[in-house]
Formats: sequence, C-alpha cells, structure tokens
Amino acid sequence: MAARPVIRPPAPAELGLLIEIEHRANRAFADHGLPEIADDGSGTLEGLEAYRATGRARVAVDERDLPIAYILTAEVDAAVHIEQVSVDPAHAGRGIGAELIEHVCDLARAQGHASVTLTTFRDIPWNAPYYARLGFAELAQDEWGPQLRALIAHERDAIPGDAPRVAMIRPL
Repeated sequence: MAARPVIRPPAPAELGLLIEIEHRANRAFADHGLPEIADDGSGTLEGLEAYRATGRARVAVDERDLPIAYILTAEVDAAVHIEQVSVDPAHAGRGIGAELIEHVCDLARAQGHASVTLTTFRDIPWNAPYYARLGFAELAQDEWGPQLRALIAHERDAIPGDAPRVAMIRPL
C-alpha cells in the first residue's frame, strides 16, 4: 500500500501548477458529455492566491514535494464548503482526493464546524457518487442556507452545460 500523501499549504510559486492540474483534470468531463467543462478556463493565479493567502488551499505533493492535487475551501452558511478538488489524472485512483477531503474535514472539526458542504454534478461518477462514498449526502433544497442557495444559482448561470448539480453535506 502506498504511503499517505503529504498535505500542506501551497507556496505562491506553485499556483501555476495548480492551474495545470485543474486543466488536465477537467479534460475527463469531455468523455461524460460535458465538453464545455473540459474546455472551460481553469482558475486564475489571482483567485488561487486569495485562497492561499487566507489558508483555504491545501496541496497533496509527490515524493519530489511537487503538487499533484489540491483542494480549495470557503465558509458558506457557517459550514466549511469545498469549492474545488482537482487531482492530476496521472495520480488519480490512489485515494489522494479522499485524503484531501479527510484533511479538510479534520481541520473543520478542529475549528468547531458541524459540517462540510460542497456542490457537484449529480451524475458524473467522480462527482456526487464519489462524494457519497466519502460520507456526503444530498442536501434537500429546503435545507440550503442563503449563501448556498446563492452559490448554486451562480453555478447554474456560470457553469457551461446543463448537467444537474446537487448540494451535499457531511456532518462532522
């Protein structure tokens, strides 16, 4: 069994690598009928720097201490909210994304949060079905707080394609 990945905050000079990771990871959406996502621009250096500077970004690194995956978080309706998880396809299927999610859940618990939320595509195998295996459950619309409701409305307008989105929650 492989060793658990080292997870740490990213260095400013590594943010360009995170954009490359997301771009490579997004290519998989084309195989699931969402070429718009595959061709959609990845994050920006400025956007990633805002996450890094506020401690809301973590990377998993390889044996050379280079990022191979990352996770971004925010606070939404008093919950820690996973905004993005990207794993370089060359390192996919090794549990690295799950390790990043567990790391965030541990941090959220230590900070006194009661849950972690996320929004994702309902029918993409590495989206909602994957998160369900990690302990997340669909959050009914009548349970969405005002910030989560606004976030989902924004995503429906901003994300290309018409694949159904879902909000999910994992109690801590």
